[in-house]
Amino acid sequence: MLILGIDEAGRGPVIGPLVICGVLIRQVCLAELIKKGVRDSKSLVPHRRLKLKKEIELLAQDYELIIISPQQIDKKGLNDLELESTITLIRRFHPHRVYVDAPTRNCNSYKEKIRAFLSSETKIELVVENFADQNYPVVGAASILAKVERDRRISKLKKRYGSLGSGYPSDHQTINFLREYLRQHKGFPPIVRKRWKTLQRILEQESRDILEYLGKE
Repeated sequence: MLILGIDEAGRGPVIGPLVICGVLIRQVCLAELIKKGVRDSKSLVPHRRLKLKKEIELLAQDYELIIISPQQIDKKGLNDLELESTITLIRRFHPHRVYVDAPTRNCNSYKEKIRAFLSSETKIELVVENFADQNYPVVGAASILAKVERDRRISKLKKRYGSLGSGYPSDHQTINFLREYLRQHKGFPPIVRKRWKTLQRILEQESRDILEYLGKE
């Protein structure tokens, strides 16, 4: 039996791509994933993820990474793109069973949306759950490959743009980078998701700071 696990990395950041991964593995190999300690990438330190990445690639029947740029996210939105990517992965691999880490609390609704696009593959068993990356090793494997690839791409961006932090709105280094870039270039770099409210808040704060400065003169 072929099992497909699907997960993503980079849904929440304001900087960088969303990476969606599908890992296809034979059911008989699932125990080996558990034995090697494959689990949700967020619970693993970077060097451990790198080591497990190699193990996963050896154990997997196949895998695929889908890279979604900030420009694509701005144009179409995360939800539609993630759903489309999930369908693409299922259609490519034709598994017997699919485990999907649901990006919404309404797992049944998301499952039905996926199912609606799989009319010719109705025999596929579909499991859509929150925290699937914690509960199913094959989804944990997908989360690891996605996270390693996103981290690699963020590292490349840092070489070009300097210290930009993790890319998440909660990261002070990321916010400071965006503020400084705005001040120097009168706009934001092409690596950001321009529809994110984070950027609107930065613009509003900068405007308030300017008005406050002018009021003191």
